[in-house]
Amino acid sequence: MPKQQRWTTEHIPDQTGRVFVVTGANSGLGLATTRALARRGAHVILAVRDEDKGHRAAADIAAAQPGARLDVRRLDLADLDSVRAFADRVRAEHRRLDVLVNNAGVMAPPRSLSAQGHELQFACNHLGHFALTGLLLDLLAAGRDPRVVTVSSANHRQGRLFFDDLSGERAYRPMAFYNQSKLANAVFGRELHLRLAAAGSPVRSVLAHPGYTATNLQRGTPVGMVRLLFGRVLLPLAQSPDRGALPQLYAATEPGLEGGRFIGPDGPAELRGAPTRVRAAPAATDAGTGRRLWEVSERLTGVRYVFPNGSAGLP
Repeated sequence: MPKQQRWTTEHIPDQTGRVFVVTGANSGLGLATTRALARRGAHVILAVRDEDKGHRAAADIAAAQPGARLDVRRLDLADLDSVRAFADRVRAEHRRLDVLVNNAGVMAPPRSLSAQGHELQFACNHLGHFALTGLLLDLLAAGRDPRVVTVSSANHRQGRLFFDDLSGERAYRPMAFYNQSKLANAVFGRELHLRLAAAGSPVRSVLAHPGYTATNLQRGTPVGMVRLLFGRVLLPLAQSPDRGALPQLYAATEPGLEGGRFIGPDGPAELRGAPTRVRAAPAATDAGTGRRLWEVSERLTGVRYVFPNGSAGLP
C-alpha cells in the first residue's frame, strides 16, 4: 500500500446492504467507525455496555446522516452470559453478518475480576471478543466479503502472555496486563486467520491498531500515573478518533484485502498517520503461542469454534 495514497474515509466503497457489528460503538474509535460506516450506507449494530449512551450516539449519527440504519444492542464483553445473550439476539434478527469489528476495550484499571472470575482486561479485551466471534462465525460465513477485524494496539509489542497467572492473582500490574490483552488480540487475530484459511472459510481475519489516539480509554483509566501520562502529558501528541479509526475502517472495507494482514498508521513509530500494512511482534505469530491461547480461550469461555467443514480449523 503506497504511502502517497493517504487513504481516508472517502475511499470507503458504498456499503449499502452490508451489516456490521461494532463493539464499543458509543464512543471513541467505535463511534468514529460507526459514523463513517453509516455515512457509506452500512447497517450498523452498535454493541454497547450502556444502552442509554448507545442510543444517544445513534441519535447523533442519525441527525447528521438521515436514514442511517442503526441498531443499539446491549453487550458487556466482560460477562460471557451477556456475550451469549447478544449473539442469540443477533442470530434471531439476522440471517447473515458481513463484518464484525472487535473494537471495545478497557485500559489499566485496578485489579478486578469479570463475572466469570477472569482478570477484567483479559476478559473484556480478549475473551469476550473470542467468544463473540465464535458464536457469530456461521452468520459471518453467510455474509458478503465477510471479515473479522480485531483491534489490537502498538502496545502488543511490549506484551507477554502470563499463562501461569492470567488472572493476575500472584502479581498484577495494570499496564502489563493491558499489554497482555493487546498481545492476546494480535495472537487471536493471526490464529483465527490460519484456522479460517485451513478450513476453506470465506471469512477473513484482519488486525488493526489505531496508533496513539485521544479517546476515553486513556482519559478514563482510574490508575493515577497511567491516566496522567496518557490522558494529559502525552495528549497533545495524540490524533483524533476519526483519524485513529482509519486503520480499522480500512481493514473492514478495503476491497481485496487479504486475511492475516495487520493495518496500522504509517507515521513514525506507528503513532499516527494513514493506514498501511504493519508487522506484528514475533510473539504474535508464534505457532505454539497461537495454539495454546486458542485452547485456553476455548476452555475459559466454553465456546468451541465450528468451521465450514466441521473441523476445528487447525492449520
